[in-house]
Amino acid sequence: MTVPTRTWLVTGSSAGLGRALVTELLARGETVAATARDPQALSDLRPAVSGTLWTARLDVTDPERIRRVVGEAVHALGRIDVVLSNAGYALVGAAEEASPDQIERQLRTNLTGPILLARAVLPYLRAQGHGRIVQISSMAGQRGSAGTAVYCASKWGVEGFFESLAAEVKTFGIGVTIVEPGTVHTGFFGRGKELTAALPAYADTPAAILRRRAEDGRLPCRGDLAKMARAVVDVALRPTAPLRVVLGSDAYGSIRRGLTARLADLEAQREVAFSTDLTDGSA
Repeated sequence: MTVPTRTWLVTGSSAGLGRALVTELLARGETVAATARDPQALSDLRPAVSGTLWTARLDVTDPERIRRVVGEAVHALGRIDVVLSNAGYALVGAAEEASPDQIERQLRTNLTGPILLARAVLPYLRAQGHGRIVQISSMAGQRGSAGTAVYCASKWGVEGFFESLAAEVKTFGIGVTIVEPGTVHTGFFGRGKELTAALPAYADTPAAILRRRAEDGRLPCRGDLAKMARAVVDVALRPTAPLRVVLGSDAYGSIRRGLTARLADLEAQREVAFSTDLTDGSA
């Protein structure tokens, strides 16, 4: 029996996980709408014999361009079954060091862009009665760390939005999955990073240590890019996929420690929390 192909829209396809996802999909003979800020970076990609590759220029900070590209992809390919929202980058440095422009650009790319993309594709997914949005987050979406405060803010925002969206669109047959990868050799802390302007006051702090490791390329990475791409595609193909998917032993460990600590803090405050309710009969 022939397995039907799906049509996938992938953002941030020029490098890293986005490119690995497109490569994996094409190898499976799938139909892919691959987007990037520079479509020339996609010129060497080739579909399998049974696959289709459609490319377009897309900067996720441009709301009008998002709407136009989504519409053009649907028109060219007939439908979109799965959206792999992957575009993003890391701002590295202490929060106090970040300029207002850097903060705005980080949030516009990593948070507002995915929100606008989801809003642009939802009318098409609703009309066809099925679809899945897979949002690439990070282990930083579950646990903050020194030196990436603004980046973590963008990913925590992503987590909240897409968890809420999942509850809103389930009735339309649309699924939502949030992917939380750990570290992987993607160039994310290479050409894909941006640094804040260093302040002397932070020279010996954890934020500065991370900055130096990012600058020198000394950040340990445990994830296998190709394996992660396969895992994401496999999850997206499930009839019923989980809301969250963790990739990498470092992500599992970091998220587990963070959630365990937060749950312990919550339990320690139970008495105080209950003490602030209205007294019986006064509601």
